[in-house]
Amino acid sequence: MESSTELLARTIGARVKQERQSRKWTLDQLAGHAGVSRRMVVNVEQGTANPSVGTLLRLSDALGLGLPALVEPPTPKQVKLTRNGEGAALWTGDLGGRGLLVAGTSSPDVVELWDWTLMPGEQHSSDPHTEGTQELLQILAGEVTIKVGSQTFVLTQGDAMSFPGDESHAYINAAAHPARFTLTVFEPGVGTAHRTENLDV
Repeated sequence: MESSTELLARTIGARVKQERQSRKWTLDQLAGHAGVSRRMVVNVEQGTANPSVGTLLRLSDALGLGLPALVEPPTPKQVKLTRNGEGAALWTGDLGGRGLLVAGTSSPDVVELWDWTLMPGEQHSSDPHTEGTQELLQILAGEVTIKVGSQTFVLTQGDAMSFPGDESHAYINAAAHPARFTLTVFEPGVGTAHRTENLDV
């Protein structure tokens, strides 16, 4: 029986291939636009890779889709319901933590809603997202240390903050108990740079 991780990898692979072919791009062209290797594009499309969130962001930005559209099959419905436990697990920590993408909007102005769990000692570091990206989060349980650029903040249950996602940042659980938080990422103008490039050709 296929695991949820394998199903997610196949869903992402099929969507990437479909979007690449609809643009009449070669594997090399998508790799160049996304700044990843051709081998990575092949592995993602075949559903054999377990790409990082950063790689998925680069691919979705290059395709002008936004991450939410990449991890779910296209649907004609205006309402998309994600039941508890059905989110796309795009990050898994070594100790059992998870980053679940549970909802999102389509491009060009993409909003992602995440459900994060960090076990004690786990951290997730992120390179800067595209210019103008903003992140908002609220701690539901435990304690999370947030690093944004050179600044460090310690948040406990009920605390919330917003910060520029176009700077290097990290979420860290340095406490002795599991931590859980919701995260919203706003990424404006996804894919518009590539659409502009295509119009100039």
